[in-house]
Amino acid sequence: FFFQADVEISLISDSCKSPIGRFWNGSDTIFILQKASHNEESSSMEESQLEDALDSSELLPKESSGPVALSVRRAKQLISLYTMAQNPHMTHLEISDLVVLPPLWLRCDGSDPERTCWLGAEPLKAGNKITGINFYLVTCDGPTADKTCFANLEELKMAHKMRHHSSVVITKGFAQYELIRAAAVEDTIVESGSNIYVDITWNSVDKILETPPLISAATLNITLEPGDPRSPVFQLYRELQFLLALAEGLKTGETEWPEPLEAESAVELVQEFLTDLKKLDGYCLSGNKKETEEIKCDTAAVESSLKSIFSERGDLDFAEQLWCKMRSKCVSSYQELVKCFTLVIKSLEHGEIQPWIHQGSSSLLSKLIQQSYHGKIEAVPLSGITPIQMLLEIGLDKMKKDYVSFFIVKSRGCLFFQDYFISTSVDLQEQVHRVQKLHHMLEIMVNCTVLLQFKHENLFPLTQICMKYYKENPLDEKRVFQLPIRPALIKKFYQNDHPEIWKVEISSGHGTKEVKTTWQVSANPPVEHMTPNSTGLFSDSTVNGSSEDRMYFITVAQCSQVHFP
Repeated sequence: FFFQADVEISLISDSCKSPIGRFWNGSDTIFILQKASHNEESSSMEESQLEDALDSSELLPKESSGPVALSVRRAKQLISLYTMAQNPHMTHLEISDLVVLPPLWLRCDGSDPERTCWLGAEPLKAGNKITGINFYLVTCDGPTADKTCFANLEELKMAHKMRHHSSVVITKGFAQYELIRAAAVEDTIVESGSNIYVDITWNSVDKILETPPLISAATLNITLEPGDPRSPVFQLYRELQFLLALAEGLKTGETEWPEPLEAESAVELVQEFLTDLKKLDGYCLSGNKKETEEIKCDTAAVESSLKSIFSERGDLDFAEQLWCKMRSKCVSSYQELVKCFTLVIKSLEHGEIQPWIHQGSSSLLSKLIQQSYHGKIEAVPLSGITPIQMLLEIGLDKMKKDYVSFFIVKSRGCLFFQDYFISTSVDLQEQVHRVQKLHHMLEIMVNCTVLLQFKHENLFPLTQICMKYYKENPLDEKRVFQLPIRPALIKKFYQNDHPEIWKVEISSGHGTKEVKTTWQVSANPPVEHMTPNSTGLFSDSTVNGSSEDRMYFITVAQCSQVHFP
């Protein structure tokens, strides 16, 4: 909602991502104040009166779809109003029933000499009584690679002690490293959309930008979006996309058939497959690795690793081999699909083949094959959606077994929720949705195995975390899965790398009297309403040293308390 036309107010609950979570981890519900987007020029007159301030036309993007900051002067006015409204001694305001408001945070444009980007206020409470206010000030500068601009830890601690009259302070460190870039084999991944990074926290920081000790607590944050053409399991992803196209066609009545990739049609390939079976007296041998399509990727190193992780099963039954033939040649039309199944059904009716199939298969084709063992099969009209449904069913059966093979055999993990993921008691669309979940989990496991050399003891808990989430939630390919891990297992990927974020927190006091000072460097802009491309707030620093020095934004968050007598 809006206040005095120029201010936009949002109430952020714990279900939303907090824009100030990097600097503050207090209340679950907060007010965020910023400049009303429809009134970007309303305070240009006011801002022009500030001495030594930058012109507002330089501070704000000309065309901004993101949040717009308030001038520091306006933000201070608003935080004063908030403080008066929370002060129980402001009796002249005639507030009959004083309500403790959520903390207030205001976006600032950095127009003051300190380059303030956030101002915050949080009521201090004793029961239902307001006893004071915590004030927060967040400033930002950079980017720079000049380490002479970085703070000295002892000076930060001394400044904190003097500001808060403390004799003892506690320090805590935090570092975030991007692992997917550090661990990636060349040309095997695309960074956009996927990321693996680690958050590390530890106590007793000795110096600025120190490498976290091995006794730290570490959490992996894994985001992997399927579809990378250089992914180790991209061929399986393409197979899934064909399955999804069939499912969509079954739902809408319109199927988008792929363009044929080779001169030989799917019908010709199926005919050859049936002819070969007849030469074996109609019996179908299980597929083997030489006959089936192997997953390929772009580098020999990853391909070698992957062979021990995921490869085509060697126990493909007739229906699964038929799916592979029709998919590899990309059935390119409905008519072609009908012709393929017509050839199969005629061979079954005439007793020319008696193929082997897995027990427990519930597809229509499997039922026809079982009937053929007794010399008679029911008539199936290959019209309408029936052919598409038949192909979808055998594809689903095959892909479910592929994923189960990996999660149970290859990763040696108990598939705790396997009944949920491979259940046939739900409709086909829901079965396809659950197979998508399995594929997303497979992408995560394979990438962690190949890129981070994860062993069973690490894959097993990660598998359980993913499965528990996906049993209870819909598919979310942007989901960040978290795994606690010992730093020693991944130290080789970050120990010689620059952190994405490095932060030291200096604190003193306890309970409501606790105060903190935070000093942080980050590779990316720490606030979304101030960027180096659209503002003049970030100093042009000369880069000292080698070209490998990392450019960092420097952010300082300070706290002060005012107690009401």
